Amino acid sequence: MNGLEGKVIIVSGGAAGIGRGICEALTANGALVAIVQRTADAAERAALLHRGARGFAADISDAEQVHKAVNAVARSFGRIDGLVNNASVTGPAALTPFPSMSTEIVHKIVDTNLKGTIWCSQAVARHLIDRSSSGTIVHVSSVGAFAAQELASVYCSTKAAQVSLAQSMALELAPYRIRVNAVAPGDIDTETSSEIAGHVLSRGAEGKYLRTTPLGRRGTATEVGDAVAFLMGSRATFITGTTLTVDGGLLAW
Repeated sequence: MNGLEGKVIIVSGGAAGIGRGICEALTANGALVAIVQRTADAAERAALLHRGARGFAADISDAEQVHKAVNAVARSFGRIDGLVNNASVTGPAALTPFPSMSTEIVHKIVDTNLKGTIWCSQAVARHLIDRSSSGTIVHVSSVGAFAAQELASVYCSTKAAQVSLAQSMALELAPYRIRVNAVAPGDIDTETSSEIAGHVLSRGAEGKYLRTTPLGRRGTATEVGDAVAFLMGSRATFITGTTLTVDGGLLAW
């Protein structure tokens, strides 16, 4: 185990893809997961997949909904010990040529990927501080924070912002015994990543989306989940303000 036994951890966007892998890794280490999805139905279905998990509804781009959901988690479980900011606008929905990108798409990506991370982190940090409890927050960023990707300028900028946010939050929250880190997944084999590949090819783009990793394969959602569980657990108690890349060596090229 990793010191996560009985810990209550909120995972935004835990229903599928990397989020599901994170929930699997956390529950395998004994954590109790609160899955936050946009709709109650999706949250409840996702919770059925993991022992002891419960579902909660919130649009994370709405600060008031986030506040209510975090309070609901605290009432339901009796405590909150951590947060994984995983929910994100990604896939084809986040891929648009920069010159023709609409204001609607820009707002949607920024409101969810960056503002959503801020609202969730703020609500959980306040809860922990009010109760004088230590805790851990992990942002799910991307290698796109460090390497440009075609058609994804705004997406990549929000992922870079999550890395910076983790560093600043780590400094401010350290006196309260709250650690803040990020993970930056590379090419992970999920249903969304397959959609991305087809979309990018259809637009004539290539480069980073189509590169093979030095390890010669794509990563799995569970491998990202294991990295998150490590950062949230008792073996990482002196790690804060850092970003762990989970990319099969992609950025080493």
